[in-house]
Amino acid sequence: MSKENGCELPEDLYYLVEKHVWARPDGDEVVIGLTDVAQNLAKTIISVSLKAAGKPVKKGRSLATVESGKWVGPVPCPVEGEVLAVNERLVGTPGLLNSDPYGEGWVARVAPSNWESDLAELATGIEGVQQYKAFLDDQGIVCSDG
Repeated sequence: MSKENGCELPEDLYYLVEKHVWARPDGDEVVIGLTDVAQNLAKTIISVSLKAAGKPVKKGRSLATVESGKWVGPVPCPVEGEVLAVNERLVGTPGLLNSDPYGEGWVARVAPSNWESDLAELATGIEGVQQYKAFLDDQGIVCSDG
């Protein structure tokens, strides 16, 4: 786990940096969620509305809508495919996005139509973390430690 500007950024995830979402391959599926950066920017998340499972989703389109005291916005999908499952626990416990953004706070599982093609637009590994850090520096973003 890398820590850049106070933000936790696992090196094994694929990032859509400008949108603060991550993807993690899991067999034929991709698990998707919001980054530690997103939850730090949003502060306390108070509600999550999820897209229905079984629906197709275009890359860049919303998988969910997240609301905090400061912000309301979409969770864009970093891949094109079909939504296989959504994390229903987020409806009753939206704070999972704050407390465990890379674990229990996942947003959706998607069957990608063309993972190899989508990979070209995602950043991963040490280079991905460095790319994310450059974006954070450029935008003046620092995560809190608490």
